[in-house]
Amino acid sequence: MDNKMKILVVDDESRMRKLVKDFLVKKDFEVLEAENGEQALDIFFENKEIALLILDVMMPKMDGWEVCKDIRKNSRVPIIMLTAKSDERDELLGFELGVDEYISKPFSPKILTARVDAIIRRTYLIDQSEIVKEGPIEIDKAAHTVKIHGEPVELSFKEFELLVYFIDNKGIALSREKILNNVWNYDYFGDARTIDTHVKKLRKKMGDAGDYIKTIWGMGYKFECE
Repeated sequence: MDNKMKILVVDDESRMRKLVKDFLVKKDFEVLEAENGEQALDIFFENKEIALLILDVMMPKMDGWEVCKDIRKNSRVPIIMLTAKSDERDELLGFELGVDEYISKPFSPKILTARVDAIIRRTYLIDQSEIVKEGPIEIDKAAHTVKIHGEPVELSFKEFELLVYFIDNKGIALSREKILNNVWNYDYFGDARTIDTHVKKLRKKMGDAGDYIKTIWGMGYKFECE
């Protein structure tokens, strides 16, 4: 990466921040640090080019969920949540708030770094030259843009990933679990409302092209472009 991508690490433990920072700096990322939620929001909104956040859930004053909610009002930047407890309700809340990854403490910094790398590549460096055309839909994976009938369509980060996943798997029946695992990149077998909500919003934004996303009752969805 020529221009170093900025990552904001938010944790009230300085030892944990240093550990994560050391590994990310070795991978050529630039790392900003915040020791609490309020400081995290100040830094995030001052630095428009932050590429990813690593957020600890348990922090005094303002916890990771509140920080995530505030950021999601304005940005689709990828967020990795660090949590000390593995609670299914927390995980579901994380998906509803648009968290991209969930890592439980204690974790291996190498694994965290690998996840960061994968999300950064998926979000910002998807096959630089690839433009996909399907019927009236044109997707530029590198620029993260979508046009339908030649008109730009504004999609959120997850809606974009969902549409790309549907088109990459056109004609194939996809279960909700499979979509969650691939688009949310997490083995979460739970409430499928997350998927249905995103599909509903995506179809609406796509106008008549939204009809290409077919519902398979009791299972999931299939993308078919006649």
